[in-house]
Amino acid sequence: MFATQLECRQCGEAVPLGPRYHCESCFGPLEVRYDYTRIRRSVSRSHVAAGPPSIWRYSALLPVERRPVDLGTGWTPLLRADRLGRVLDLRNLWIKNDSVNPTFSFKDRNVAVAVNKALEFGFDTFACASTGNLAGSVAGFAARAGLKSYVFVPADLEANKLLSATVCGATLVTVDGNYDAVNRLCGQVADQYGWGFANINLRPFYSEGSKTVAFETVEQLGWEAPDAIVVPMAGASLLTKIHKGLQEMVTVGWLAEASTRLIGAQAEGCAPVVRAFRGGAEEVQPVVPRTIARSLAIGDPADGFYALRAIRASGGVAEDASDAEIVDGIRLLARTEGIFTETAGGTVIAAARRLREQGLLDRDERTVLCITGNGLKTPEVLDGSSFSTIHLTQASLGAFEARIEEREEVA
Repeated sequence: MFATQLECRQCGEAVPLGPRYHCESCFGPLEVRYDYTRIRRSVSRSHVAAGPPSIWRYSALLPVERRPVDLGTGWTPLLRADRLGRVLDLRNLWIKNDSVNPTFSFKDRNVAVAVNKALEFGFDTFACASTGNLAGSVAGFAARAGLKSYVFVPADLEANKLLSATVCGATLVTVDGNYDAVNRLCGQVADQYGWGFANINLRPFYSEGSKTVAFETVEQLGWEAPDAIVVPMAGASLLTKIHKGLQEMVTVGWLAEASTRLIGAQAEGCAPVVRAFRGGAEEVQPVVPRTIARSLAIGDPADGFYALRAIRASGGVAEDASDAEIVDGIRLLARTEGIFTETAGGTVIAAARRLREQGLLDRDERTVLCITGNGLKTPEVLDGSSFSTIHLTQASLGAFEARIEEREEVA
């Protein structure tokens, strides 16, 4: 393993690798550092390319010592999206489709790392605070690793996301309150019970999994970085870790340069990072979430400040989308590219559309849209009456032809 220490993102203090999530000196967040010189000297692109078709081909830049327990995470498709691109007026558009991960969201990348650290540190219970996708992932990986699992969620979460957690044997704890209230409770539970919480005391390791989105995208583009990448923001860690991943690839010699513009997408009803960006603020002020995009409904994003800084440093931008635009984005992606995404993906499509209309996305630049979750998790946001349906009262060709003629006359 090339990971060497944890380092505070605020004051820079270094501490040994362990299950801790904030700096004792300044209470800043901790993140993993590596021996980049040794990686550059001993791990080349060819070593990476010879690795497994999963996130573990990038094990040099992941903090796991053991042979990993996994469900086959990562190496998801990067697809050219010409039909969607014509609608959005983007000529070089790509989709990174993480909705096909083992539990159908990008969270599997994070949890695959966190569950292995939970095993290394000797935890017997694996847990999380979640807006939905993480709950299903923690439950699935805990089952695979033979750990007990608890998932804490807001009580009004989508039923399909709760089902995916409970079917894997997790104990579901529903809380009357939003994600931020759930997260505060989980901090207390982690301290009191000594459980391994993926996004609390294992957070420095958990968040490292997000970097693999950047690693895969670059490798799949022939070891070239995209010009722009549009990323949904909840806690905003995915965006900040994509930024870190691109920088690390340059540092270790896997990538010649990275001038990718980072573009953050949020729902209008929960857009604290977008508001701060538009207002020229240095700090992100918490908001109360009011949006159908439950997977993005984190009003006080842990990485908000760092996402804001990464967006600006990269020359990027932040944009939001209304609930109606999010639903339109879900439908548009499905009808043009055959990919059914949840509300976070709809937010990315809608934000990209807005930005192109404003001239903030160049039609010729190589743009990647991060589709982070599967639409079967949030089917309730779609109005079934809008679906194209023909009902036949009898199974005959004549009945079918009559209905087809009716449809053509209406059209």
